[in-house]
Amino acid sequence: IYIKKMVYDGDIRNVKISELLSNQLGFSYPYLSNLFSSKTFTSIENFYILVRIEKVKELVLLENASLGEIAHDLNFSSVPHLSNQFKKVTGLTITQYLKFRKK
Repeated sequence: IYIKKMVYDGDIRNVKISELLSNQLGFSYPYLSNLFSSKTFTSIENFYILVRIEKVKELVLLENASLGEIAHDLNFSSVPHLSNQFKKVTGLTITQYLKFRKK
């Protein structure tokens, strides 16, 4: 589905997903959200969170950006918000994830 490709492949830093999709596709966000959910059984927002967490995983392993920078670039409202979303999705804290990956 094109929406998935836009979210996954696009530059999602510092952009609201609702504005990006509406502007690029020319449909209202509620319409796109209903269409996406009916085809994928998940919301655009949930998919967007999963994509951002995958990008967080990549960035924290590079060690050249702070969590504050990562949170800002990927549209998390704060570092605690990023940390909470990360744990909710992965079941691990960022520190636990880093220890696990470096073994």
